[in-house]
This record gives sequence, structure tokens and C-alpha cells, in this order.
Amino acid sequence: MLNRVILMGRITQDLDLRQTQSGRAVLSFTVAVDRNYVKQGEERQTDFINCVAWSQQAEFITKYFAKGRMIALEGNLRTRTYDDKNGTKHYVTEVFVDNVSFTGEPKQQGSYSAPAQTGGAPKNTNQNYAANTPSNEAISIGGMNDFEEIFSEDGTPF
Repeated sequence: MLNRVILMGRITQDLDLRQTQSGRAVLSFTVAVDRNYVKQGEERQTDFINCVAWSQQAEFITKYFAKGRMIALEGNLRTRTYDDKNGTKHYVTEVFVDNVSFTGEPKQQGSYSAPAQTGGAPKNTNQNYAANTPSNEAISIGGMNDFEEIFSEDGTPF
């Protein structure tokens, strides 16, 4: 059986890290994901997907992301039901987050800025990111003038 979900979208609300009665960190949040297909003459549609992160993942997301920021995540889909105070049954579908990645989104003026780090990268496990690459800095790749054409002895370019 296979149950994997990969999403990239924007966080829709302020993040509120909570603790269970046993002291385990839990974070519930929603990600807005635009649909790829747009019918002619209509506006692009967006899906709002509920996500749940636990323990170190929850703490990591709360520390490095905020409302309006782009986030890439991977997890599995889970469903549950509950009865409200009036006895009405509700069905809930959520993505349980396993991995989180930065999207390379450039820092915008007046928006979230990462807290100062001391002692290198955060010590979290199961994070799917380059530990030595700051999340809010653009990476310069270079231009075509930065490369030199190399030929082998038989004249074939590599």
C-alpha cells in the first residue's frame, strides 16, 4: 500500500504550537495550494489542506515558517471522525507531516525573518533541507560566462 502526499503552498494562518497533556508538541495548520488547471475566463482555484505536525517537526515549522510563507512538505493522508457537542458527526482529512523543506522563496520586505542562529544549523532530525544553507538567502548560480568549454583529445566537447 502507498499513502504519500507532497505539497507546496502558503501557510494560511498564524502558527500556534500546542502541547498535549503528555507534553508532546503538536501543530495544526492549513496550507493553500493553487490548482494547476484554470478554465478559460475563470479565476484560479485554491485548495486549503489541513496539516498536522508532531514533536520536532512541529517545533521546526513554528521556528522557521510563518503565515504567508511558502512551505514544501511531505507526509501521509489520514482521516478521522468525531462527534461535536450537538452529536453531529464530522469527517476530517489531514496530512500528517513527515518532512519539511524550504522552497527557496526570497525574503520579502516586511515579512518573516528567521531568528538568529548560534552554533550552526538547528539540531532537528528528519528535516529534508540543506543544513548549511540559510532558508532566507538567495543562492547565486552564475552565468554562462562563468563556464569554460572543455574538449577531449578527440575534439568532442564535454
